[in-house]
Amino acid sequence: MMGGDPLLSGFEDPDEYGFETRAIRAGQPHDQRTGGVVTPIALSTTFAQEAPGSPKHGYEYSRTGNPTRHAYEACVASLERAQYGFAFASGLAAEDALLRQLNPGSQILLGNDAYGGTFRLIDQVHGKKSGVGNAAVDLTKPDQIKDVWNPDCRMVWLETPSNPMLSIFDIQEISDVVHELGGLVIVDNTFATPYLQQPLTLGADAVVHSATKYIGGHSDVVGGFVATNHDALAEDLVFLQNAVGAIPSPFDCYLALRGVKTLAVRMDRHCENARSVASLLSEHAAVSQVLYPGFRNHPGHEVASKQMSDFGGMVSFRLVGGRAAAERVVTGTQIFTLAESLGAVESLIEHPGVMTHLSVAGSALEVPEDLVRISVGIESTNDLVDDLTQALDLVL
Repeated sequence: MMGGDPLLSGFEDPDEYGFETRAIRAGQPHDQRTGGVVTPIALSTTFAQEAPGSPKHGYEYSRTGNPTRHAYEACVASLERAQYGFAFASGLAAEDALLRQLNPGSQILLGNDAYGGTFRLIDQVHGKKSGVGNAAVDLTKPDQIKDVWNPDCRMVWLETPSNPMLSIFDIQEISDVVHELGGLVIVDNTFATPYLQQPLTLGADAVVHSATKYIGGHSDVVGGFVATNHDALAEDLVFLQNAVGAIPSPFDCYLALRGVKTLAVRMDRHCENARSVASLLSEHAAVSQVLYPGFRNHPGHEVASKQMSDFGGMVSFRLVGGRAAAERVVTGTQIFTLAESLGAVESLIEHPGVMTHLSVAGSALEVPEDLVRISVGIESTNDLVDDLTQALDLVL
């Protein structure tokens, strides 16, 4: 929880230090033995004890607790303005730990626009194998939650901005409604990152990340993260993290922590480039619709302006020529790489319907076949605009 006393560096307080300072210093003391400015990687799987059951420095076995992991947990928890932070082996492992709060027979409500892997985990694993029901709801209308809520409902799960349709949901309003009904609110903050949005300050009970994305930021580490100020939830997450064991390696934690240090400057550039790319798309004849919350005509623009400090680096768009045009565009770029995932320094492009969101085909979360999703990287803006322009010109 929040890194443990041995690794608190004095920079964790969000009211005393700014985001960028905490990203570089929170939970990351200098090496006390050598003076090294970078918190070292603790590769040891086990730790010496002074007496049976009395570890020298609070660590006994690396699945239970590891100094490198705790440094990472303390840092990201501070960025999310959370008292507790927990690192997991992947984003889905982090989600699974939260979904284990649901007993058989209970129900979860989720937005009708969500990552396909999340829906698969909820529906196929916790649903068919564990007896947890689910229902998709238009969370842009929070009052509809009351209409579908029943005594078995325990949790509302939302992504904002959502994946891949870039829908925006009002975290504060949804939290107020759900808490009145006695439920928990979980917010997937992967697209926004804690730099642009802190859901816990808006009423959410827990925040979940695929740390593989913007937190790591370099397409070289898989990880997940949960942050919360909810004491009972944190106590259960401590137990699950150890009992289930879906934890990241010390080296993975080191890579994620290294990525966090540049999160603010990367996000500034992601957002800047995304604005330019979205502007190009809005003017190109091959594009029928641009999904980008930074545009004033986006239905969630007002809410995004209220709860986010900028609009992120993700843009989705639909093409006039349908699926064939979408497939031509995603295979026609040179700088944008055709690949799954998102949130790294390099720009990526994908066709969600046959890639990341194939698992929601035939469900209420099915995505349009003419949809393309792009993760705008931090390359030269003009190069990205020129690359997309030539790819779009191929379908005219």
